Amino acid sequence: MISKLGNLLDSTRLNQVFIDGKWCDADASGHVPVVNPASEEVVAELTLGSAADVDRAVAAARRAFPGWAATPLSDRIHLLGKVHSLLLERVDVFASVLALEMGAPISYGRSAQVPLAAEHLRAAMENASSYPFVSRRGDISVLREPIGVCGLITPWNWPLYQIAAKVGPALVVGCTVVLKPSELSPLNALLFAEVIAEAGIPAGVFNLVNGNGEGVGAALAGHPEVDMVSITGSTRAGILVAQTAATTVKRVAQELGGKSANIVLPDADLPRAIPLGVGACFRNLGQSCSAPTRMLVPRDKLAEVEALARDAVSGFVVGDPASEASTHGPIANRAQFERVCKMIETGIAEGARLVCGGPGRPEGLDRGYYVRPTVFSAVTPDMTIAREEIFGPVLSIIPYDSVDQAVEMANDTVYGLAAHIQGRDTATIRDVAARLRCGQVHVNHPAWSPHAPFGGYKQSGNGREYGVEGLDEYLETKAVLGLD
Repeated sequence: MISKLGNLLDSTRLNQVFIDGKWCDADASGHVPVVNPASEEVVAELTLGSAADVDRAVAAARRAFPGWAATPLSDRIHLLGKVHSLLLERVDVFASVLALEMGAPISYGRSAQVPLAAEHLRAAMENASSYPFVSRRGDISVLREPIGVCGLITPWNWPLYQIAAKVGPALVVGCTVVLKPSELSPLNALLFAEVIAEAGIPAGVFNLVNGNGEGVGAALAGHPEVDMVSITGSTRAGILVAQTAATTVKRVAQELGGKSANIVLPDADLPRAIPLGVGACFRNLGQSCSAPTRMLVPRDKLAEVEALARDAVSGFVVGDPASEASTHGPIANRAQFERVCKMIETGIAEGARLVCGGPGRPEGLDRGYYVRPTVFSAVTPDMTIAREEIFGPVLSIIPYDSVDQAVEMANDTVYGLAAHIQGRDTATIRDVAARLRCGQVHVNHPAWSPHAPFGGYKQSGNGREYGVEGLDEYLETKAVLGLD
């Protein structure tokens, strides 16, 4: 078990902020323990920054903005390329830190959490190199210019991944940033700041202030010198940020909650579709806003689907995230662990059929925030587990009687982040995809791509990340008329 920071991170960083290219002591507003979810032991004490730290960081970003915005695009791409390279060089260190602070299995850190974060940097560079920053419409020139100073608020579940998905596009188009990572998984962000410094990103372009939402998050959202805020988090947090930001009329990009449906059409290849659907639901232990947690299946195939889902879960190895054998680790923090446990009990109490898993820790694990990967069947759309975002390894199998009913049930949610469709008939798949009210649709489990725009309808948020659209969020539009 990875139980100590050891040589992974300079412990003095826990009391510091990174502002204007330098590490300096935080204006402490309190402290928060960093807990290893596999052992429930405190591995570090993080100093929380304050609104005064935000003021200093924003001032540094404001000073740096004109020079960074005027830096040739090729130079910005070159510097971001250094960040990309250093991130990949340190994949083992980052993976170890993620295992320690949020329970991601070490193998998953190496194969997904870190390399996919690096892919966001690569995609940002690639898209920026061909982006139409200036275009013509007759005698009108349309300019896309960096919006300015950006406040970036990132979550605990895919911490490094979301940092890269925001920092990469913002920096490459010429913005400067102040990052507030989650105080529940902050160590990877400190390592990322060290990479930024080593890569030679100019002082003030990237700044980091650790803190909680009430202090640092609110100060960033309401700061008059912050031009836009991008937040990935719960719908509740996104609403609070938008309300705070409204007083300064700044842009707010929100990637929030989800309750994604996986529609298994009548002609789907079940032996392939169901195990992949279970794997997608339980990826990162279900702690993903886009996880397909509602599997909608033809009623006459319910028994077959249940058997395939049970077999898929039996292949999971829940255990110490430091072990190469573990496919799934613990829930990332105590509050989320308690919520997941409560939701499993609610599913049973409301009459859902338990296929596998259930209450309590997996056998042999009597300590740590471990839960049993759980599959419910015969779930009805009105049940709590079918309506609320659980954010854990809980799958609801919901039977339907017609494809129209499946589409209706898929859309019957306050969220609209993502959906999946499994089937063979292309015409039917196209029709279903067109009728789904969500920002992204996955057909027959395609490969992940950092170029596919990602974001939601309804209470899943506003704006898009990834791809060319991820650059758009950090740009303003200027029209210049009358020039030949």
